[in-house]
Amino acid sequence: MTLGALRASGWESRPIKTELRTNAIARIIAGEPLVENVLGYEDTVLPQLENAVLAGHDVIFLGERGQAKTRMIRSLTDLLDEWMPIVEGSEINDDPYRPISKFARELVAEIGDATPIGWVHRDDRYSEKLATPDTSIADLIGEVDPIKIAEGNYLSNEDTIHFGLVPRTNRGIFAINELPDLAERIQVGLLNVLEERDVQIRGFKLRLPVDVLLFASANPDDYTNRGRLITPLKDRFGAQIRTHYPLNVETEMTIALQEARPFVAPDIDVHVPSYMTEIVAEFSQLARRSPHINQRSGVSVRLTVANYETLVANAARRSLQQGETEIVPRVSDLDALAASTIGKLEIETIEDGRDSVIIEQLLKAAVLQVFRERIAIENLRAVVDAFEGDRIVNAGEDISSAEYVALLTEIAELADSVNSLIEGDPTPAKIASAAEFVLEGLHLSKRLNKDSSGSRSQYRGRA
Repeated sequence: MTLGALRASGWESRPIKTELRTNAIARIIAGEPLVENVLGYEDTVLPQLENAVLAGHDVIFLGERGQAKTRMIRSLTDLLDEWMPIVEGSEINDDPYRPISKFARELVAEIGDATPIGWVHRDDRYSEKLATPDTSIADLIGEVDPIKIAEGNYLSNEDTIHFGLVPRTNRGIFAINELPDLAERIQVGLLNVLEERDVQIRGFKLRLPVDVLLFASANPDDYTNRGRLITPLKDRFGAQIRTHYPLNVETEMTIALQEARPFVAPDIDVHVPSYMTEIVAEFSQLARRSPHINQRSGVSVRLTVANYETLVANAARRSLQQGETEIVPRVSDLDALAASTIGKLEIETIEDGRDSVIIEQLLKAAVLQVFRERIAIENLRAVVDAFEGDRIVNAGEDISSAEYVALLTEIAELADSVNSLIEGDPTPAKIASAAEFVLEGLHLSKRLNKDSSGSRSQYRGRA
């Protein structure tokens, strides 16, 4: 509780970068990642981040939207010591052994070992600022407080200063998101923070040697025309780490399952077949390769998460209308994804109404890709033959699960493929989902014809 007791305890003061390096070393030795719940970066981004932390570098993450840049920065607070002592009452987390503010210096000089000590939790040692064009030097560094002047303080008195976010994050981690949006004249104000490790307040011969680890995030230079990083500022970051979207469908699926909000309702069971989750993930992967999508704006993983949630929601609405208590998404529920997709993609087209067509084509391509990976088409010859003649199978939102169960009795050849897709007990809802997937896969493989009208579809032979 006092400076004297702190000295007697043997506590040692460490710079913020040394503190992070020490705790990072312990994690690396234990085989633990520096950041939790960030997937797909194990062999690319995270090794670079480990190098930057061990080297004591300030870091800028460069990447499109939805690539977990902010999440990684916030997660680094776990590398800080849980509690840190400060001079009690200090606005800028003064180190009791090396105070830098006038308040703390005078207090320690006056009462010495009796100086009261406060403790700051690691969560309070992190500050974040979204860079906007109206951000000022006063916000980041500080400014003279006119209220304190009005209270009778002299302009030359350091007590008149209102500290900005950077000094208030002394001995902690400070992050700036969307750094290029910061006006260039304000970016200049960060040069001293990154190189000389101090801040200067206008009108004062004041040098505060703040101890801050700076992180920033930015979109690639070719993505935004709203601003740019000035060269001297880029040069002062020790590491520039390029992030990326998931490189494969499996990682995309895992992220979607991790991030999606679970659908919870009383007396309702929800089961999402893995092939439906894979379709949602494959759709995002195809969109990132599509020439019809503006790739400079990116296709965020948020699209995958939102589409997964929408898929489950539409399946829930359909099931509840049918009076069913088990929710299992079907291929016919994919039509609902247009609403959660259109606002997250920038379509490269000048024709009105092409947005929905492009999304529909990508969804069909995703279904076909997953179908080819899951089912050998040559094993479905008997199913195709069963559609010879006038056989028609109805599908859509108004078709109950029981009708699909009856379909397997009518077309016994369909049962093997359906059963191979079912995970767990073969409930009517799971059978309905698998049956629709097989029928749609046969249609997209040009083995069956399909007529659609509103939410109702009909599958029939091609003769």
